[in-house]
Amino acid sequence: MTDPNLESLYHSILKGQLEPAREEVQAALKAGVAPDRILNEGLIAAMGETGRLFETGEFYVPEMLLAARAMKGCLQLLRPALVASDVRPTGRVVIGVVAGDLHDIGKNLVSMMLEGAGFEVRDLGVDVPPPRFVEAVQESQPQIVALSALLTTTMAQMGKTLDALQVAGLRGKTKVIVGGAPLTEGFATKIGADGYAQDASRAVALAMKLVNPPPRS
Repeated sequence: MTDPNLESLYHSILKGQLEPAREEVQAALKAGVAPDRILNEGLIAAMGETGRLFETGEFYVPEMLLAARAMKGCLQLLRPALVASDVRPTGRVVIGVVAGDLHDIGKNLVSMMLEGAGFEVRDLGVDVPPPRFVEAVQESQPQIVALSALLTTTMAQMGKTLDALQVAGLRGKTKVIVGGAPLTEGFATKIGADGYAQDASRAVALAMKLVNPPPRS
């Protein structure tokens, strides 16, 4: 990373410093730095390092949330320039907390981390019934649907959502990933999900793998 604007931006996001990070995005744009470089070398690189630090135990959820908030503020400034320069998102994701569940901290963090990785995210919020997921998939045509649940009593809604996507003829057109405190890999396999992530950084890694599968040997 040779551009001083991008190096400062990277460290500001990593430290969760919203206003300095926004100022550095504006400075980089004014200096003529390409929007895709700002995205990749500043925002995405910083959020990738945030995820790594979380996995190694050097960052905790509060640090991740601060970094994600700084990234999101920068993305709001950068998005018009990305659109104008025809920079395509990494992929599209529809995300939501399943019906009957109102816990959204984990979902919000995953959503922000996905945006930091370059995904276009449509957040349906909490208490989302299966038909609403079906409607959103029909409208947005995402590569990935991300389902979240924190209560054991609402986990069954994930299976119902997968069934609804199947009935609507959409199951083969999108990958479904699931996450939340009470979930396990075994549960995800049982309901037919395409993947399970136990935290936000792993959810991003899983999404990247699903939209960019390794070539077959």
